[in-house]
Amino acid sequence: MLYLTSDDFPVFVPFGVIGFYRYLWYCIRLIAAWTYRPVPLPENPTYVASEDVTIIVPTIDAGEEFKEAAHSWLVGKPKEILIITEEKMLGPLQDLANQVDPERIRVLTVPFANKRLQMSHGIKNTTTDIIVFADDDAIWPPTLLPYTLACFEDQKVGGVGTSQRVQPVGDRMTVWEVLAAFRLTIRNIEISCSTHIDGGIPCLSGRTAAYRTVILKDPEFLHGFTHDYWLGKYQLNSGDDKFLTRWMVSHGWNTYVQCCPEAELLSTMKPNWRFLKQVLRWTRNTWRSDMRSLFMERHVWTSHPYVAFSMVDKLFNPLTLLAGPVFVSVLIYKSTIPTDQGGYHLPWWNIIASYVVWLTATRTLKLFPHLWHRPQDIIHVPAFILFGYYFAIMKVYALFTLHETGWGTRAGIGDASAATAALDRQNQNEKEAGGLGSGNGGLQASNNPYANRTHNHSDLSLDDDPRTPNTATPIYNANNNGAYDQRPAHVRGNSVTTRRRPAEDDTGSLEMQVGFAR
Repeated sequence: MLYLTSDDFPVFVPFGVIGFYRYLWYCIRLIAAWTYRPVPLPENPTYVASEDVTIIVPTIDAGEEFKEAAHSWLVGKPKEILIITEEKMLGPLQDLANQVDPERIRVLTVPFANKRLQMSHGIKNTTTDIIVFADDDAIWPPTLLPYTLACFEDQKVGGVGTSQRVQPVGDRMTVWEVLAAFRLTIRNIEISCSTHIDGGIPCLSGRTAAYRTVILKDPEFLHGFTHDYWLGKYQLNSGDDKFLTRWMVSHGWNTYVQCCPEAELLSTMKPNWRFLKQVLRWTRNTWRSDMRSLFMERHVWTSHPYVAFSMVDKLFNPLTLLAGPVFVSVLIYKSTIPTDQGGYHLPWWNIIASYVVWLTATRTLKLFPHLWHRPQDIIHVPAFILFGYYFAIMKVYALFTLHETGWGTRAGIGDASAATAALDRQNQNEKEAGGLGSGNGGLQASNNPYANRTHNHSDLSLDDDPRTPNTATPIYNANNNGAYDQRPAHVRGNSVTTRRRPAEDDTGSLEMQVGFAR
């Protein structure tokens, strides 16, 4: 390479700086990931899965893989699993639930296939202190729930994520699944790194993430979650995990990710070209969410500056990545021109060979954590290199098509605005018919363990230590106009109510309906 630079050294300086910068930060990420440590299990846990955890699974097409996933969830002994689906899938999913555990699995329905409304319906039917959202194919290790709940011992933590690996759909991984596995390996490094550096994370993945129920039951959250628009007119259905993560940051809650084998789930990916559609949807969601975080809400700059920096870095990543082949193309062209006419003396084939060797070596090194466990996947490194350039082009395309909010990989998911409009109409009809306190679609307050929690907190106080015992865990307080303030104690002050477990006489199922849902 020094022989090549003898032609026109200044030309190579900016590209050398870009390369040095990128690999310097990658080394920093690796060091931070290696020094990261998961939260250990407490000796006397505040939260117990059998009393405090409800698993919510929004789905429309769960198959046989659901049974394997459900069995893995039940090993952790959650109090209840809620399957939220559309009405036409009630029969098949109820059959699957009956085959697994009809006592701990309930199947609820909504008329429209809309993930956010399904999740909202599950939230409103939850009576436990912790909600865990899970994909219908997420397979958990037996220790995932205890390790997830361990993070909630810190009362500042509102959401907890996990690390992930790819579960093959068939007997062997396809090239598409290997590409997904490569991406997950890099993601596991990034999230453990950012968690270790400043406690933040760009996204608590929706494949499995846990939250404090009181945060999600806030009416302001539920309305914003189901009425989320891009540019004020394109309603969003996907990107729910991005919304949840931003809500944690904007409302003063901390997040944590348990990156360890004890909390590492298995998830299937599309084993064919439809994986590219998944990536396109994720990329659009990332663009929309990151721009909101950086330029509209801006809380991330002060709460998690490293995460903010990584978001900015990703904005320019396509340009720096595509600069490589553009630069090499210019060199190849210059190598075809005689040196006495301003060309370069190095043969074009030498330039191409050098570039290919450099790419292969650096990308293989980047994937070393994955290849250490699956060395057979080294044959797919060239595919990963090509996918990287395709992904850079896709990111540019996604940036100019952010108005496209469709799901892309699942049939039967209709217009989100139509479902939300039906929800709003149903809510209005219920109010006119007597409000939330009456009718089958309303809130049955007598069975609601949260209904009896007092908001008169003038005689309550907490110690300065936010890790308050179980008898005085921050929940929320009411401000002057009666709206809920569900920020953590270190943000809103010490004037809060206390957490308590529902009394034995009010542990009945909570019938909180999402408007039109039944």
